[in-house]
Amino acid sequence: MTKIENVLYTGKTRTTGGRDGASRSSDGRLDIRLSPPGSAGGGTNPEQLFAAGWSACFIGAMGKAASALKVRLPADVAVDAEVDLGTTADAYFLQARLNVSLPGIPADTARALVEKAHQTCPYSKATRGNIDVVINVI
Repeated sequence: MTKIENVLYTGKTRTTGGRDGASRSSDGRLDIRLSPPGSAGGGTNPEQLFAAGWSACFIGAMGKAASALKVRLPADVAVDAEVDLGTTADAYFLQARLNVSLPGIPADTARALVEKAHQTCPYSKATRGNIDVVINVI
């Protein structure tokens, strides 16, 4: 396990009520209701939050990769993240797909950017070897 030498930021939240509850960040900038996936509840769910965080981080990692490869990311770069919650043998698991859109970037360059980003993105590192992840360049 890699130990962090220099903490850049710590996100702090307090969640109450689990999937039927609420979550609020220590600075108040995040204040959301939670509801189970697929329910009629008025909130979001942990899988959506994870997908949003991972896709945002992945775009940042692609920006770093683009800089290293001397490529400019298109203004309309996008990552559609899909995080599945499922079961196998009565145990819960996640799996994910990142569908990356890099309009105007040649396919080989886009693939190189995505592969480099997947090696450096902290979310990708956290999930590597733990869940099934598929990354598609669309």
